[in-house]
Amino acid sequence: MKTIKLNNGVEMPVLGYGVFLVNSEECERCVLDAIEVGYRLIDTAQAYYNEDGVGRAIEKCGVPRNELFITTKVWISNAGEEKAFRSIGESLRKLKTDYIDLLLIHQPFGDYYGTYRAMERAYRDGMVRAIGLSNFYDVRFVDLVENVEVKPSVLQLETHVFSQQKRMRELINEYGMHLMAWGPLAQGSDRLFTDETLKAIGTKYGKTNAQVALKFLTSEGIVAIPKSIHKDRMASNFDIADFELTEEDKETIRRMDTGKLKVDFNDPDMARYLLEYDKKFNPNS
Repeated sequence: MKTIKLNNGVEMPVLGYGVFLVNSEECERCVLDAIEVGYRLIDTAQAYYNEDGVGRAIEKCGVPRNELFITTKVWISNAGEEKAFRSIGESLRKLKTDYIDLLLIHQPFGDYYGTYRAMERAYRDGMVRAIGLSNFYDVRFVDLVENVEVKPSVLQLETHVFSQQKRMRELINEYGMHLMAWGPLAQGSDRLFTDETLKAIGTKYGKTNAQVALKFLTSEGIVAIPKSIHKDRMASNFDIADFELTEEDKETIRRMDTGKLKVDFNDPDMARYLLEYDKKFNPNS
Protein backbone atom coordinates (compact mmCIF):
# COMPACT_ATOMS: atom_id res chain seq x y z
CA MET A 1 0.00 0.00 0.00
CA LYS A 2 1.36 3.39 -1.03
CA THR A 3 1.72 5.84 1.84
CA ILE A 4 2.34 9.52 2.40
CA LYS A 5 4.48 11.00 5.16
CA LEU A 6 2.67 13.47 7.39
CA ASN A 7 4.34 16.62 8.70
CA ASN A 8 5.23 14.85 11.95
CA GLY A 9 6.81 11.86 10.18
CA VAL A 10 3.88 9.44 10.54
CA GLU A 11 3.22 7.27 7.48
CA MET A 12 -0.41 7.18 6.31
CA PRO A 13 -1.95 5.02 3.55
CA VAL A 14 -3.28 7.01 0.60
CA LEU A 15 -6.30 4.75 0.15
CA GLY A 16 -8.64 3.72 2.93
CA TYR A 17 -12.13 2.60 3.77
CA GLY A 18 -14.83 4.92 5.16
CA VAL A 19 -17.78 3.83 7.31
CA PHE A 20 -20.10 6.85 7.14
CA LEU A 21 -23.76 5.80 7.49
CA VAL A 22 -22.87 2.17 8.25
CA ASN A 23 -24.64 1.00 11.41
CA SER A 24 -22.59 -0.53 14.21
CA GLU A 25 -23.66 -4.14 13.63
CA GLU A 26 -23.02 -4.07 9.88
CA CYS A 27 -19.86 -2.03 10.39
CA GLU A 28 -18.04 -4.93 12.02
CA ARG A 29 -18.64 -7.14 8.99
CA CYS A 30 -17.79 -4.38 6.53
CA VAL A 31 -14.50 -3.49 8.22
CA LEU A 32 -13.52 -7.15 8.43
CA ASP A 33 -14.25 -7.46 4.70
CA ALA A 34 -12.29 -4.30 3.93
CA ILE A 35 -9.27 -5.49 5.90
CA GLU A 36 -9.42 -8.87 4.16
CA VAL A 37 -9.48 -7.06 0.79
CA GLY A 38 -6.31 -5.21 1.78
CA TYR A 39 -7.37 -1.87 3.31
CA ARG A 40 -5.35 -0.79 6.32
CA LEU A 41 -6.74 2.74 6.77
CA ILE A 42 -10.21 2.79 8.37
CA ASP A 43 -12.03 6.12 8.83
CA THR A 44 -14.81 6.50 11.39
CA ALA A 45 -16.16 9.21 13.72
CA GLN A 46 -17.93 9.62 17.04
CA ALA A 47 -20.98 10.92 15.18
CA TYR A 48 -21.14 7.83 12.96
CA TYR A 49 -22.10 5.79 16.07
CA ASN A 50 -20.11 2.82 14.82
CA GLU A 51 -16.73 3.16 16.54
CA ASP A 52 -17.63 0.05 18.55
CA GLY A 53 -18.23 -1.89 15.32
CA VAL A 54 -14.81 -0.81 14.05
CA GLY A 55 -13.33 -1.83 17.39
CA ARG A 56 -14.79 -5.32 17.22
CA ALA A 57 -13.37 -5.73 13.73
CA ILE A 58 -9.94 -4.52 14.87
CA GLU A 59 -10.05 -7.08 17.67
CA LYS A 60 -11.07 -9.97 15.39
CA CYS A 61 -9.23 -9.25 12.12
CA GLY A 62 -5.92 -10.92 12.98
CA VAL A 63 -3.88 -8.05 11.53
CA PRO A 64 -1.37 -6.56 13.99
CA ARG A 65 -2.56 -3.21 15.33
CA ASN A 66 0.59 -1.45 14.12
CA GLU A 67 -0.30 -2.41 10.54
CA LEU A 68 -3.66 -0.63 10.76
CA PHE A 69 -4.29 3.11 10.56
CA ILE A 70 -7.43 4.19 12.43
CA THR A 71 -8.97 7.64 12.03
CA THR A 72 -11.81 9.06 14.11
CA LYS A 73 -13.28 12.50 14.76
CA VAL A 74 -14.51 14.50 17.77
CA TRP A 75 -18.13 15.61 17.35
CA ILE A 76 -19.71 18.98 18.23
CA SER A 77 -21.44 17.64 21.36
CA ASN A 78 -18.00 16.84 22.78
CA ALA A 79 -16.51 20.25 22.00
CA GLY A 80 -14.42 21.98 24.68
CA GLU A 81 -11.18 20.88 26.27
CA GLU A 82 -12.34 18.66 29.14
CA LYS A 83 -15.35 17.15 27.40
CA ALA A 84 -13.32 16.48 24.25
CA PHE A 85 -10.53 14.85 26.21
CA ARG A 86 -12.99 12.53 27.95
CA SER A 87 -14.56 11.68 24.60
CA ILE A 88 -11.17 10.70 23.19
CA GLY A 89 -10.83 8.18 26.00
CA GLU A 90 -14.29 6.87 25.18
CA SER A 91 -13.35 6.52 21.51
CA LEU A 92 -10.27 4.54 22.51
CA ARG A 93 -12.46 2.24 24.60
CA LYS A 94 -14.95 1.68 21.78
CA LEU A 95 -12.20 1.15 19.22
CA LYS A 96 -10.50 -1.34 21.54
CA THR A 97 -7.10 0.25 21.01
CA ASP A 98 -4.45 2.05 23.04
CA TYR A 99 -3.99 4.78 20.44
CA ILE A 100 -5.68 6.48 17.50
CA ASP A 101 -3.54 7.04 14.42
CA LEU A 102 -5.30 10.23 13.29
CA LEU A 103 -7.80 12.30 15.28
CA LEU A 104 -9.74 15.14 13.66
CA ILE A 105 -12.14 17.86 14.78
CA HIS A 106 -15.23 16.88 12.82
CA GLN A 107 -16.86 20.30 12.33
CA PRO A 108 -15.73 23.94 12.75
CA PHE A 109 -18.50 24.75 15.25
CA GLY A 110 -18.76 24.98 19.02
CA ASP A 111 -15.64 25.36 21.19
CA TYR A 112 -13.28 23.84 18.66
CA TYR A 113 -10.32 25.71 20.14
CA GLY A 114 -10.86 23.82 23.38
CA THR A 115 -11.27 20.60 21.43
CA TYR A 116 -7.98 21.19 19.68
CA ARG A 117 -6.20 21.75 23.02
CA ALA A 118 -7.59 18.41 24.18
CA MET A 119 -6.26 16.78 21.02
CA GLU A 120 -2.83 18.34 21.57
CA ARG A 121 -2.86 16.91 25.09
CA ALA A 122 -3.82 13.46 23.78
CA TYR A 123 -1.06 13.74 21.17
CA ARG A 124 1.56 14.55 23.80
CA ASP A 125 0.29 11.72 26.01
CA GLY A 126 0.72 9.18 23.19
CA MET A 127 -3.02 8.53 22.85
CA VAL A 128 -2.95 9.91 19.30
CA ARG A 129 -0.24 9.73 16.63
CA ALA A 130 -1.41 12.67 14.52
CA ILE A 131 -4.12 15.34 14.74
CA GLY A 132 -5.99 17.39 12.17
CA LEU A 133 -9.21 19.03 11.04
CA SER A 134 -12.31 18.20 9.05
CA ASN A 135 -14.55 20.61 7.12
CA PHE A 136 -12.54 23.72 8.06
CA TYR A 137 -12.34 26.35 5.34
CA ASP A 138 -10.79 29.76 4.73
CA VAL A 139 -10.45 32.12 7.71
CA ARG A 140 -11.52 29.60 10.35
CA PHE A 141 -8.85 27.23 9.09
CA VAL A 142 -6.12 29.89 9.07
CA ASP A 143 -7.08 31.36 12.44
CA LEU A 144 -6.97 27.99 14.18
CA VAL A 145 -3.77 26.79 12.55
CA GLU A 146 -1.99 30.04 13.38
CA ASN A 147 -2.97 29.78 17.05
CA VAL A 148 -2.05 26.22 18.02
CA GLU A 149 1.14 24.64 19.30
CA VAL A 150 0.94 21.31 17.45
CA LYS A 151 0.30 21.97 13.77
CA PRO A 152 -2.41 19.78 12.22
CA SER A 153 -1.24 17.12 9.80
CA VAL A 154 -4.41 16.48 7.76
CA LEU A 155 -7.46 18.40 6.55
CA GLN A 156 -10.43 16.25 5.52
CA LEU A 157 -12.81 17.88 3.03
CA GLU A 158 -15.38 16.88 0.45
CA THR A 159 -13.14 16.18 -2.53
CA HIS A 160 -13.76 14.39 -5.82
CA VAL A 161 -13.15 14.91 -9.54
CA PHE A 162 -15.96 17.47 -9.74
CA SER A 163 -14.66 19.45 -6.76
CA GLN A 164 -10.90 19.10 -6.49
CA GLN A 165 -10.27 21.70 -3.73
CA LYS A 166 -7.47 23.41 -5.63
CA ARG A 167 -7.55 26.58 -3.51
CA MET A 168 -7.62 24.77 -0.17
CA ARG A 169 -4.88 22.41 -1.31
CA GLU A 170 -2.68 25.40 -2.06
CA LEU A 171 -3.49 26.87 1.35
CA ILE A 172 -2.77 23.74 3.38
CA ASN A 173 0.47 23.18 1.48
CA GLU A 174 1.77 26.29 3.24
CA TYR A 175 1.49 24.36 6.50
CA GLY A 176 2.86 21.07 5.19
CA MET A 177 -0.52 19.39 5.52
CA HIS A 178 -2.17 16.70 3.42
CA LEU A 179 -5.72 16.64 2.09
CA MET A 180 -8.01 13.71 2.88
CA ALA A 181 -11.07 13.29 0.65
CA TRP A 182 -14.45 12.39 2.03
CA GLY A 183 -16.98 11.49 -0.63
CA PRO A 184 -14.18 10.72 -3.13
CA LEU A 185 -16.70 9.17 -5.54
CA ALA A 186 -19.05 12.17 -5.22
CA GLN A 187 -21.35 9.86 -3.24
CA GLY A 188 -22.40 8.35 -6.55
CA SER A 189 -23.96 11.57 -7.85
CA ASP A 190 -23.09 13.79 -10.82
CA ARG A 191 -23.20 10.59 -12.88
CA LEU A 192 -19.62 9.81 -11.89
CA PHE A 193 -20.06 6.11 -12.58
CA THR A 194 -21.23 6.81 -16.14
CA ASP A 195 -19.23 9.94 -16.95
CA GLU A 196 -17.90 9.68 -20.51
CA THR A 197 -14.58 11.42 -19.78
CA LEU A 198 -13.70 8.98 -17.02
CA LYS A 199 -14.99 6.10 -19.11
CA ALA A 200 -12.72 7.00 -22.05
CA ILE A 201 -9.68 7.12 -19.79
CA GLY A 202 -10.64 3.90 -18.02
CA THR A 203 -11.09 2.05 -21.28
CA LYS A 204 -7.38 2.48 -22.03
CA TYR A 205 -6.45 0.66 -18.82
CA GLY A 206 -9.36 -1.74 -18.41
CA LYS A 207 -10.54 0.20 -15.37
CA THR A 208 -13.89 1.52 -14.15
CA ASN A 209 -14.85 5.16 -13.72
CA ALA A 210 -14.57 4.78 -9.95
CA GLN A 211 -11.08 3.30 -10.23
CA VAL A 212 -9.94 6.16 -12.47
CA ALA A 213 -11.43 8.75 -10.11
CA LEU A 214 -9.69 7.21 -7.08
CA LYS A 215 -6.41 6.83 -8.97
CA PHE A 216 -6.52 10.50 -9.89
CA LEU A 217 -6.98 11.62 -6.29
CA THR A 218 -4.27 9.39 -4.86
CA SER A 219 -1.86 10.30 -7.66
CA GLU A 220 -2.40 13.94 -6.64
CA GLY A 221 -1.30 13.06 -3.10
CA ILE A 222 -4.87 13.14 -1.75
CA VAL A 223 -5.90 10.42 0.71
CA ALA A 224 -9.19 8.84 -0.42
CA ILE A 225 -11.64 6.85 1.74
CA PRO A 226 -14.35 5.35 -0.51
CA LYS A 227 -17.24 3.56 1.17
CA SER A 228 -19.20 0.51 0.10
CA ILE A 229 -20.97 -2.20 2.07
CA HIS A 230 -20.35 -4.68 -0.77
CA LYS A 231 -17.09 -6.64 -0.65
CA ASP A 232 -16.76 -6.88 -4.43
CA ARG A 233 -16.95 -3.09 -4.75
CA MET A 234 -14.50 -2.67 -1.88
CA ALA A 235 -12.12 -4.88 -3.84
CA SER A 236 -12.71 -2.97 -7.07
CA ASN A 237 -12.07 0.38 -5.38
CA PHE A 238 -8.88 -1.02 -3.88
CA ASP A 239 -7.59 -2.38 -7.21
CA ILE A 240 -5.85 0.74 -8.51
CA ALA A 241 -2.18 -0.05 -7.97
CA ASP A 242 -1.54 -1.70 -11.33
CA PHE A 243 -1.89 1.32 -13.61
CA GLU A 244 -0.72 4.92 -13.82
CA LEU A 245 -2.49 7.90 -15.34
CA THR A 246 -0.52 9.93 -17.83
CA GLU A 247 -0.09 13.65 -17.31
CA GLU A 248 -2.50 14.13 -20.21
CA ASP A 249 -5.07 11.95 -18.43
CA LYS A 250 -4.68 13.95 -15.23
CA GLU A 251 -4.96 17.26 -17.03
CA THR A 252 -8.16 16.06 -18.67
CA ILE A 253 -9.59 15.16 -15.27
CA ARG A 254 -8.46 18.47 -13.77
CA ARG A 255 -10.68 20.20 -16.32
CA MET A 256 -13.69 18.35 -14.88
CA ASP A 257 -13.44 20.45 -11.71
CA THR A 258 -16.53 22.65 -11.26
CA GLY A 259 -15.56 23.85 -7.80
CA LYS A 260 -19.11 23.18 -6.60
CA LEU A 261 -19.55 21.44 -3.26
CA LYS A 262 -22.53 19.42 -2.13
CA VAL A 263 -22.08 20.68 1.45
CA ASP A 264 -21.05 24.29 2.13
CA PHE A 265 -19.49 24.69 5.59
CA ASN A 266 -19.15 28.43 5.02
CA ASP A 267 -22.96 28.68 4.87
CA PRO A 268 -24.47 30.21 8.06
CA ASP A 269 -27.59 28.07 7.57
CA MET A 270 -25.40 24.95 7.63
CA ALA A 271 -23.86 26.09 10.92
CA ARG A 272 -27.29 26.73 12.44
CA TYR A 273 -28.57 23.38 11.21
CA LEU A 274 -25.70 21.40 12.73
CA LEU A 275 -25.79 23.26 16.03
CA GLU A 276 -29.55 22.90 16.35
CA TYR A 277 -29.39 19.24 15.27
CA ASP A 278 -26.80 18.60 17.96
CA LYS A 279 -28.91 20.30 20.63
CA LYS A 280 -31.92 18.23 19.61
CA PHE A 281 -30.14 14.88 19.75
CA ASN A 282 -27.66 15.77 22.52
CA PRO A 283 -29.72 17.95 24.91
CA ASN A 284 -27.16 17.58 27.71
CA SER A 285 -24.18 18.64 25.62
